[in-house]
Amino acid sequence: MSESNPELELTLPPEVEDAGEEPRPKLIVGLGNPGEQYRTTRHNVGFGVIEEIARRRDWQLQGEQCMSRLAADETLVLAQPQTYMNRSGHAVHCLAEMRGFEPAEILVVFDDLHLPLGKLRLRRRGSPGGHRGLESILESLRSMEIPRLRLGIGEPGVAVDEAPPEAAEPGDLVDFVLSEFATDEVETVEAMTVRAADACEFWLAEGVEAAMNSFNR
Repeated sequence: MSESNPELELTLPPEVEDAGEEPRPKLIVGLGNPGEQYRTTRHNVGFGVIEEIARRRDWQLQGEQCMSRLAADETLVLAQPQTYMNRSGHAVHCLAEMRGFEPAEILVVFDDLHLPLGKLRLRRRGSPGGHRGLESILESLRSMEIPRLRLGIGEPGVAVDEAPPEAAEPGDLVDFVLSEFATDEVETVEAMTVRAADACEFWLAEGVEAAMNSFNR
């Protein structure tokens, strides 16, 4: 199991002069809203994936740097922005500038109500698809070339694996993403969280194309 300093002196080491010998560090950002009242809502599944990756490494997410709760070692930074969803880009831009992350070295993990509950979709680039958190990040970094992992939370009134109906009213969608999962959905969400953490680990080890081929099913 990897080790890191839980007191989080989170300045990464300077780049090695002989580039290529040491892999560059990566950043995985899980999106959500801060506060206990949001912890188990659909909009916070990205936070849950970050917590699962940290648990596997025996890391503690703590402190606040760049408006984020962080855990890190020399190869990986895990982040939960504490800015609220619509301003996630401020935190990610700060981390990217402070630590020198290129867009392709950042993986953003977040909820998607256009995917059936429990489904994953990994992409190397693209538009925000209506997600305000990702939109904020793309605008702040001025790039569409940011890998992202979408986690299916379903749509209002749609059972697992059903085709999505016509779009609900915007107010209904806000209420839906800020709602908690139903009792009969929890097991599916837990399995999705574990598989999403697996996908993040695979991305770290093998890159985005290999991860897409393995997890976009």
